[in-house]
Amino acid sequence: MTSRNSNEPVLPGASSALDQMKYEIASELGLSNYQQIDKGSLPSRVNGYVGGNMTKKMVAFAEQALRSGNVAQVVNSAPLDKPQQ
Repeated sequence: MTSRNSNEPVLPGASSALDQMKYEIASELGLSNYQQIDKGSLPSRVNGYVGGNMTKKMVAFAEQALRSGNVAQVVNSAPLDKPQQ
């Protein structure tokens, strides 16, 4: 089954790293076979836990980088989308 997700990562090549992070977090949450599970058969709450924890970890990483003075690392990692006029 192919994913219906049409979101593109901001940085080319980030998909595999994000997938790896997703599977590691799912494993930490007790979903050891998350990679093989049909995500459509899971309750949205379960998938939401995985995505929510991914977001928490990414925000924590950015906060730590900012506290350490690595502002450029955070700013350059995700260029801002400019609003369409």
